[in-house]
Amino acid sequence: MRSIGNREKRQTAHSGATRIAATIINGMKPEKFGRVLGTGMRVAGRIAGQRIAGSTQPAVSQPQGAGLPARAVGQNVARATVQTSRGVARGIGGFLRPFGRVGGILWLEVTGVFFFLFALVFVRSLWIHKESWAQGPDHQKFLGSAALLLLFLYLAISSFWRARRR
Repeated sequence: MRSIGNREKRQTAHSGATRIAATIINGMKPEKFGRVLGTGMRVAGRIAGQRIAGSTQPAVSQPQGAGLPARAVGQNVARATVQTSRGVARGIGGFLRPFGRVGGILWLEVTGVFFFLFALVFVRSLWIHKESWAQGPDHQKFLGSAALLLLFLYLAISSFWRARRR
């Protein structure tokens, strides 16, 4: 008889656990699965609500508002509302921060491409007026095209450079 090694034991245990989970999930009707999931979400929501409410409660174990004037209770509610809204804003900001960074990089790259397209237009104009580079009837157009080509090349390159540095 052959002895079973540690690796084979782990594989057997792992495949057995997978088989049990698969049997439970496959044997469950979709209605029951949704019901169980919904119940779990309601319980989790209730617990989260109690924890949020518990963090805004005063340290003393008396009910909120007992022995306090109505103005003080209103101030406590306002303070709790401000703290909750700040927490939500911080959470949303933390969630959106990576998207803002990627969006900024993407914006710089897209503007760099547009600047490069304009530079190509002025390269074409420069090529058309190349005969008048020193003197000629289109000398002003050649110089204008050259200046605008340099400007748009600078803008395109600097846009890509800034995107790379982010």
